[in-house]
Amino acid sequence: MAFIGIDLGSTNIKGALFNGETLTRLALCSRPVLYTRREKLVEFDADAVVNTVLEILRELGRSAENAGVSVRQIALTGQAESLVLLGKNGRPLRHAISWMDERSAAECRELAGRFTREDCYAVTGQKAIIPTWPATKILHLSHSEPDVIAKTAAYIMLKDYAAYCLCGVMAADKSIATFSLYFDIRRGCYWQDMLDACGIRGDQLPPLVEPCTTLGPLDARLDPGGVFRGASVNTGTLDHFAGMIGNGNISPGIVSESTGTVLAMATMAKMPLSGRETAALHYGPFPGTMVFLPVAESGGLCLEWFKNHFLPDLSFRELDDRVKERKPKNLIFLPYLAGVNAPEFDPDACGVFFGLRTETDAIDMARSVMEGVAFLLDKNLAEMKRCGLKFSHVISSGGAAKSDVWCQIKADICGLEIRIPAEQEAACFGAAIIAAVNCGVFPDYKMAVNACVRIAKTFSPNPQNTAEYLSKKAGFNALYAGMLETIHTMREQRV
Repeated sequence: MAFIGIDLGSTNIKGALFNGETLTRLALCSRPVLYTRREKLVEFDADAVVNTVLEILRELGRSAENAGVSVRQIALTGQAESLVLLGKNGRPLRHAISWMDERSAAECRELAGRFTREDCYAVTGQKAIIPTWPATKILHLSHSEPDVIAKTAAYIMLKDYAAYCLCGVMAADKSIATFSLYFDIRRGCYWQDMLDACGIRGDQLPPLVEPCTTLGPLDARLDPGGVFRGASVNTGTLDHFAGMIGNGNISPGIVSESTGTVLAMATMAKMPLSGRETAALHYGPFPGTMVFLPVAESGGLCLEWFKNHFLPDLSFRELDDRVKERKPKNLIFLPYLAGVNAPEFDPDACGVFFGLRTETDAIDMARSVMEGVAFLLDKNLAEMKRCGLKFSHVISSGGAAKSDVWCQIKADICGLEIRIPAEQEAACFGAAIIAAVNCGVFPDYKMAVNACVRIAKTFSPNPQNTAEYLSKKAGFNALYAGMLETIHTMREQRV
């Protein structure tokens, strides 16, 4: 017996095969996601993604056959806001629109004229109307591609579309719908006022289901291999929520962070809510739960951007080794390459290097990029504390968790222990745990994580380094304010 977790990530699609009794990973497979980019438009072929999933399943099926196990369930996880438009035949009408796409800025302003931030937060838990949300993309398409909108039978998110292709059941996972801007997180239903504002009919949206729901049997016509006979498909949950489960973060008082393409922090909210919350709030992975999930789109993206443009010949491992040899310099990097980031959600924010000298080299700058992302993490953790959340350590996953030097920088800047789980593919692992619980291997999630999740490394803050970073932290915050003031001044001058 075995389980498969499929992670529909923004950079890569991953699949992992886990032994059914101990959830030991038996195999891992990864394929890149290919995008079409034009200015602010970021699109991809949804069917190509599904074909990649099938390719990964076939490869993992061969691994299962070699290990002498059969697959009981496939659980999905992955990105939230990437939008697929389907015709009456259930096939995509156009390329899918990535969450990274920024075409809908004008529509954000239009919706902001109808709904206050307070309105949106009260219903959706979102702190700002930004181009990430599918509602704004649909409104944009109603202006720019009315012929496509007229043919649209269903608006569905990428993970839900993949599940539909695997088992034929069209459903909207609530933990994904919570990122649409048209989902009411407290009532657990679609928000009719936002649907009306965007011209979305109720019959164009899939029926809502709870996260971690078994949808049905894998379509036998896909024929990925004999080891899949009798396997079922589970809708799973958002990648960050699956990562929480894979890290053992399933109750209030624990915080996890993932620095992949984006920087995301997560903690279960205490129920019932106090009404004083201000951090981004989402429908959680289990029925009736809520999760605080501040997301900064400028996470690992920043280091990848820097390495690709300025140190293309170095691997990330080689870059790590070089950075480890350097001490902190009076150099500050603002990691706002993707603009809007929690906790401020300033659409005008941009990236900045400050403190460059003739002796500064690319390795110094790479270290400052790591520090900048750590300062951004610290700002969001401070905001979560202001919401009344208490925590003594952070469980870290994602690509950056493989970097010891980056983990130590985070520990020193945040003044908290950074703990690294033994299983680094947290999202796939969490999806496998979901499958195992649904199939009765464990009676509940608490028993599952107690049996399967363990910590491999702990990075403790160096008190001296933490003290030295305090002045740099103040400089980071002052530079952020100055950056926005400069942008606004330049805009006024142009006018």
